[in-house]
Amino acid sequence: MASEYADPGKAPEVKKRDPLRPLLAAAVFVFFYWFADNVAATIVLFLGREMVALTVPRLVAAALAGALAMAIFESHKLTDLGLHWGDSGGRNLLAGLAVGVGGAALLILPATAFGLARYEPVPNADVSWSASVFTIALLFCGAAGEEIAFRGFPLQILMRSYGAWAAILGIGAMFGAMHSFNPGATTLSAINTAGFGILFGFALLRTHDLWLPIGIHFAWNATLPFLCPPLSGFTIRVSRYQLVWKAGDLWSGGNYGPEASPLASVVLLVLFAVVWKMPVRKGWAYLLDPQEPDSGPA
Repeated sequence: MASEYADPGKAPEVKKRDPLRPLLAAAVFVFFYWFADNVAATIVLFLGREMVALTVPRLVAAALAGALAMAIFESHKLTDLGLHWGDSGGRNLLAGLAVGVGGAALLILPATAFGLARYEPVPNADVSWSASVFTIALLFCGAAGEEIAFRGFPLQILMRSYGAWAAILGIGAMFGAMHSFNPGATTLSAINTAGFGILFGFALLRTHDLWLPIGIHFAWNATLPFLCPPLSGFTIRVSRYQLVWKAGDLWSGGNYGPEASPLASVVLLVLFAVVWKMPVRKGWAYLLDPQEPDSGPA
């Protein structure tokens, strides 16, 4: 009669992860996100709100897709992607805001100081504080939506399965490629935008939460319109002034804006160094660390 017990001299069998399952899960998230974003954007565009259609549906779609993917594949909540709020979340968000504002200022202000660009009034500019505040709120929705979409479920499940930097570089390249469809996009704008995608992934890696990359992304997007260049190919008017470049398209970035210039490449390197060295608070994302750690400096 065969023994019911395992051979004590035999090593226990290790259950291997299916290497294709993370790719399937990421693809399911992308489908959910694409479908929800297109439906919501179509409805908003029908109502004649173009700026709203470019921002709010991204946040709604990313949240819905993230919640569904986490429930289906991990039996966890959307907030377990690194969206828990607390001492670490608040500190990391504030740190990200400071980095984003500083980076945008570093991109534009030295150019004006050295005479590469100057400010001129815009005749009959239709701006108001209420409209500016509404625009800032929309930009937050857009930045948060993109971070949950790109640095949320897809990046984190790929980081867990294939390694942090392989996933960060791959999703960063996709981030740059997606922005290559923006008005005025160039090869350099795609490279720089991919670099920013990698920067945001590095910020996630440092903190294990989404608040630092959300803060950097939002503050960058919200600060640039007040400094008056185009933002990723879009002119967002929140000031009665415009930035007029004396330098050519190489330095101004042309219609895409200075994010398509070598100036942005230099600023990007500075921001990598800042994120690498800055003190941050350790958050928690289930896919990166199933055991919730104690909060503390990272």
